Amino acid sequence: MTTHTTTIRTAVPEDIPVLRELFEAGMHEGQVQINDTGADIEQLDAAYFAPEAQGGFWVASRGDEIAGMIGVQRVDDSVAEVRRLRVRPQYRRQGVATALMSHAVRFCREHDFLKVVLDVRVERIAAIQLFEKFGFYLSRINDHQGRKTLDFFVDLYSEPEQH
Repeated sequence: MTTHTTTIRTAVPEDIPVLRELFEAGMHEGQVQINDTGADIEQLDAAYFAPEAQGGFWVASRGDEIAGMIGVQRVDDSVAEVRRLRVRPQYRRQGVATALMSHAVRFCREHDFLKVVLDVRVERIAAIQLFEKFGFYLSRINDHQGRKTLDFFVDLYSEPEQH
């Protein structure tokens, strides 16, 4: 899939060093929970591509550079979780996150998930606006040791895709 100059493709093991870099950059920006080790990134096959995972993990590229990433994991038979949405700072506000979210939500629809959930740090205003654009609703505010996260969801069975 190509959107403008953004190409979305399935992540491969050779991408793991760059994915780890994107994950760690999120840690430095305070966007990752303290107890999150990012082990799923090191174990892409088991965490996202194994039959029981029923998920996927993708990268967005601009030219030869990975500009961002996103993953989807099965929570239960009808619920999926969007994880690891990250975009390099120099590619933000250029449609990369929108292309990644669109791809992830389409994947969830195609795999008959009825509900999609995600969480986000309260400081990530642009991400929150993106999720709302995709029809996600705030379901709960979590406060873990002074670090607030917001839980969002969207019911795919009730709303047609809007983009």
